[in-house]
Amino acid sequence: MRKLLIVIFCLFSVSAFSQAKQPYILEHEKDIAKNEPGPHNGGGETVGYSFFAKADSLKKTFRKRVLHPGAAVGYHLQEVDEVYYIVSGTGEMQMNGKAFPVKTGDAILTRPGSSHGLKQTGKADLVIIITY
Repeated sequence: MRKLLIVIFCLFSVSAFSQAKQPYILEHEKDIAKNEPGPHNGGGETVGYSFFAKADSLKKTFRKRVLHPGAAVGYHLQEVDEVYYIVSGTGEMQMNGKAFPVKTGDAILTRPGSSHGLKQTGKADLVIIITY
């Protein structure tokens, strides 16, 4: 019984230590900015910010993307729930073959099995937050 308690204590201590090792992560977008073409073969020029991409065992994705004029996220099949939030600018979202305008303050939930894409419209950059 004493050995079992020691093993349990050791396991708890290791778990607590690994969680305490990195209790939070602060990232600055200027440090992770990456010039990239529009994802999913969308084309054009974008800047991607993949926050916490190097965080151990994080099961969520949190990204910011700036789509410059003419850029797009290519039309693709969604496999998990994904949220697009429009921080600024205007765009056109395609969802399952239908198109509709999006603008600052809009949020779009794409569900598994849906197909979607997003293109920048207007003169200003389209800035979005994506999480899944």
